[in-house]
Amino acid sequence: MYHKKLRYASKVAAIEINGYLKRNYAILLEVLGNSKTQIKVYRNLLEKKGFRFKYHTHFHVNSKGKTFFYVYDIAWMEFSDDEILVVRRI
Repeated sequence: MYHKKLRYASKVAAIEINGYLKRNYAILLEVLGNSKTQIKVYRNLLEKKGFRFKYHTHFHVNSKGKTFFYVYDIAWMEFSDDEILVVRRI
């Protein structure tokens, strides 16, 4: 019984996190559009759309020490407290 409850809780958590990742990806895709490879937006625009900065698939630190957070193939980097650079990996 214990292990069944544990598996169920893990499954529910994975489904919830996957939902956040899908939502974040959809928001970044919407902001970026079909033709652009990068765009600079304000943080509050992403927050108003329901973007959760806590959830990402992986991250990369470039040679200049800047951290890019990825949701699948789209990344964002924080320029300042207000500006976010959104980049699509080609």
